[in-house]
Amino acid sequence: MRKKVMMLTIAASIGMGTAFGGLSIKTEAASISKLKGDQSKIQEKRSDVKSGLNEANEKINSIKDQQAEVKSDMKRIDFAIGDTTTKMNEKTAKIEETRAEIAKLQEETKIIMERIEKRNVLLKDRARSYQETGGMVNYIDVLMGSSSFSDFIDRANAVATIMQADQDILKQHEADKKQLELNKAQVEKDLAGLEKMLADLEKMKQQLAAQKAEKDKLLANLVNQEQEEHEHAMDLQEQEQILAAQENAIQMSIKLEQDRQAKAAAAAAAAAAAAKATKAQGNASTSGGGGGASAAPPVSGGSFTRPTSGVITSGFGGRGGAFHYGVDIAKAGTVPIVAAADGVVYVSHYSSSYGNVVYILHNINGQTYTTVYAHMQTRMVGEGTTVSKGQQIGIMGNTGDSHGQHLHFELYQGRWAYHSAINPMGIVPL
Repeated sequence: MRKKVMMLTIAASIGMGTAFGGLSIKTEAASISKLKGDQSKIQEKRSDVKSGLNEANEKINSIKDQQAEVKSDMKRIDFAIGDTTTKMNEKTAKIEETRAEIAKLQEETKIIMERIEKRNVLLKDRARSYQETGGMVNYIDVLMGSSSFSDFIDRANAVATIMQADQDILKQHEADKKQLELNKAQVEKDLAGLEKMLADLEKMKQQLAAQKAEKDKLLANLVNQEQEEHEHAMDLQEQEQILAAQENAIQMSIKLEQDRQAKAAAAAAAAAAAAKATKAQGNASTSGGGGGASAAPPVSGGSFTRPTSGVITSGFGGRGGAFHYGVDIAKAGTVPIVAAADGVVYVSHYSSSYGNVVYILHNINGQTYTTVYAHMQTRMVGEGTTVSKGQQIGIMGNTGDSHGQHLHFELYQGRWAYHSAINPMGIVPL
C-alpha cells in the first residue's frame, strides 16, 4: 500500500513529456536541451520532496510532543484516581466506624429508655401518693408529728432530701431525653455527611476514569498519526532515491548524447572529406545489430529490439476487469532478458509487486523513453550502469506478484510515472 501511495505521488508530480506521435527526428541541440529540461524538472521535484520530508519530520516531532503531553496528563489522572481511591477507602472505613457507633448508641439508648421507663413508673407512684395523701400537706403532718426539736430537725432534713430527690429525678429524666436526641441527631448528621462525601468521591472517580479513557483514545490516535507520518516520510525518501537515480541517469544520457553527436559530426566530416577527395557520390549504409546470447532473441535494427524470447501471453490493455499496463512474454528454461535499447539503468532492486525489476532510461532521437523489466529471476546490472541494445540485463523468472515464469515489459514515453505506460506494440518489435 505504501509503495502504491509513493507511485501515485510521483505520477502526480512527474509529467510524461510530449504526447507520443511516432519517432520524430529532432535537432541535436534540441535533444540535449530536452534532456537538460528533464533534469531541471527532476531537480525541482527533488527540492519539493525534500521540503515535504522536512515538513513530515516536523509533524512527527509535533505529534511526539502531543503524545508526551497526553502521557503527562494520563500520569496526573492516574495519581488523581489513586488519591481518590485512597480517600474513598478512608471514608468507607469511617462510615463503618460511624455505623458501629450508631449500633453502640442504640444499645445505650435502650438502657436510657429503660431508666426513663423506671423513672416514669416512680414519678407516677409519687403522683398517685400526692393525690391520695394530699401532697405537701402530708409532709407537714410528718413535721408536726415530731416528738422533740431534735426529731423535728431530723424529719425536716428527711423531707428536704426526699423533695430534692424528686427534683433530681425530673432533671435527670429531661437531661437523658435531651442527650439521647442530641446523640441521635449528631450521628445521623455525621453518617449523612460521610455518605455524601463517599458519593462525591465515587462521582469524581468516574469522571477521572472517563478522562483517562479519552486520553487513551487520543494517544492511540496520535500513535496512528505518527505511524502514518513515518510511512509518508519513507515514501518521500523512496521518491528522493528514485528521483536522484533518474537525475543521474539523465546526466549520463546527456554525456552519451554529446558523445554520439561528436562521433556523428566526426563521421559526417570524414564522409564529406572522402566524397570531395574521390569526387564520388556519397553512399549511406546502415548496419544491423549483433546477436545476443545463444538463447536470446537476435538484435534487430532500428531503435528498439525484442527484450526476450518467448510467447506473448498477455497484451497491453484490459485484462480480467482491470488494466494491464504492459506485455507479458513467457518461456520455459533459462531465458535471457536484454535491454530493448541503449540507455542507463537507474533502478535495479527487488519490489514486492514487480519482484526483481530493472528500469532503464533511453534517449532516442531526442526523445526520452523508459523501459521496465519485471519478475526476473536474476538481475545482472546495477543502478548507474550504461547498457547497449541487446545487452543481457537478467534472466526471466517468477518473482514478486507473478504467476508463472514470464517477463512483464513496460514502455513509457518520457520518464516513468505510475499507470502512464504506453502500448509498446508497433514501437518495440515484440
